[in-house]
Amino acid sequence: MKVLVIGANGQVGHQVVEKLKDKGHQPVAMVRKEEQQGQFEDKGIDTVLGDLEKDFSHAFDGVDSVVFAAGSGGDTETDMTLIIDQEGAIEAVDNAKKAGVKHFVMLSSMGADDPKHADQIKAYMYAKHRADEYLKASGLDYTILRPGMLTNDAGTGKVKLFEGGTEVAEVPREDVANVLVHIVETDKAENRTFYVHEGDTPVEDTI
Repeated sequence: MKVLVIGANGQVGHQVVEKLKDKGHQPVAMVRKEEQQGQFEDKGIDTVLGDLEKDFSHAFDGVDSVVFAAGSGGDTETDMTLIIDQEGAIEAVDNAKKAGVKHFVMLSSMGADDPKHADQIKAYMYAKHRADEYLKASGLDYTILRPGMLTNDAGTGKVKLFEGGTEVAEVPREDVANVLVHIVETDKAENRTFYVHEGDTPVEDTI
């Protein structure tokens, strides 16, 4: 399966690319700068240059699925947050639809379903919320994943995956990547929104 990973240079996106490659898929790592390509191409992974602030529709040629793992993070200025997390994501959805992509997987954020309570990073949460809602209304087959508080701990391959609630807990970035790859591979995740925390269920048994 040919899978475009947007935000491949990020901490989660990079791991998604490598895990897709390890499982026999054809990931395409979308990065902004030429100097970011070598880390993937040296491992036999295809790359494409694309900037969320410009036209990046060329990146979707021949793609089966998309994983949108780009994110400004909560510390970014409001303008850049809107460019990446809202407008960039919306443009990616539009490009995917025009290209006939079969499945769009959005890495969102815990709290994006109800952003009015996110005092410290309200702009970020509203941007994520609008992008999620746009994807759901797009007509594309989609999956939205909203992780808890991200850590750099080693993944365990086990998580808690659920479809509602307000519980907040940590989850390793590596396990978020594991879940994203599992979502790409299963047809049982389409048109659903999941939350993920650290847990006791093997990723492959979660959906």
